[in-house]
Amino acid sequence: MLKTAAYAAFSPTTPLAPHTIERREPGPHDVQIDIRYCGVCHSDIHQVRDEWGGSIFPMVPGHEIVGTVVRVGNGAGKWKVGDIVGVGCFVDSCRECEACREGEEQYCAEGMTLTYNAYERDRKTPTFGGYSTRITVNEDYVLRIPAGLPLERTAPLLCAGITTYSPLRRFGVKAGDSVGVVGLGGLGHMGVKLARALGAKVTVLSHSQNKRGDALQLGADDFVATRDEKVFKKNAGRFDFLLDTVSARHDYNDYLNLLRRDGTMVLVGVPEPTALSAGSLIFGRRRLAGSLIGGIRETQEMLDFCAAHGVASDVEVIPIQGINEAYDRVVRSDVRYRFVVDIASLKKP
Repeated sequence: MLKTAAYAAFSPTTPLAPHTIERREPGPHDVQIDIRYCGVCHSDIHQVRDEWGGSIFPMVPGHEIVGTVVRVGNGAGKWKVGDIVGVGCFVDSCRECEACREGEEQYCAEGMTLTYNAYERDRKTPTFGGYSTRITVNEDYVLRIPAGLPLERTAPLLCAGITTYSPLRRFGVKAGDSVGVVGLGGLGHMGVKLARALGAKVTVLSHSQNKRGDALQLGADDFVATRDEKVFKKNAGRFDFLLDTVSARHDYNDYLNLLRRDGTMVLVGVPEPTALSAGSLIFGRRRLAGSLIGGIRETQEMLDFCAAHGVASDVEVIPIQGINEAYDRVVRSDVRYRFVVDIASLKKP
């Protein structure tokens, strides 16, 4: 086993602190990766603070990992030492169910093996994430980072990027479509960039008037402040597609009525349950759908798309020693738009 420096949560109420974990030696089909950057996702905070229940402690968060291959198993043929690679939200799956066979491992019938706060396929070995100096992963669950993408700005693409790219592609957003992005946070800012790169006309819908300048700077064509309820009537039937990134409770019916006939609204945020009127769907033949992340194949497609179109996350790079303050700032929405940990800082005393 490989003793590995990490930062871990030991309970839902204590700060993250230095910890030593054990990584497995690379097996025949594994690669060992020295981690360079790891993005900070809001789901890290939910799980560290056990807000979703079932958290496994000690927990080493982090599922937006970028690093360098340093060892390759003797049966692994996809990677070589020195390759710049990524690891996203999961590191394994059953490989046999319909979803896995179709490259949709995120919907594995047995459940994907999450990069952290989960158990390996043996159901007893805990997984540890990217707030650590290295990770050992099966070669099939590793992603190629295209040349030209800044590595620190690429890390969040492995969660925020694919979470927003997948529904845009799955539901056929194309050039000229009118797309509304609901919420302008870590997910929303990527939704704006990706929809714009697809050629759509993009409008940001945000409760905060203060986000207007950022929305336009990120590439949005328009901004709608939803604090004023009159805007829902004014913009009724305007959009072909809505990407709803908000995790705070809000009225889906208000937003569904912004869709044109046959329009689609996709949820990628996870708010508390809210009432849904059937009429919001029926009187317009509208669709309300959900989307998770993407499989390995689609995530690689997303990375290649971002490289081709010059798309990357807006980030604030921090040392690991600032992670607890960063968590508090994320909760306050005080980041533009994603924290990324420079793992080199973990190697310092």
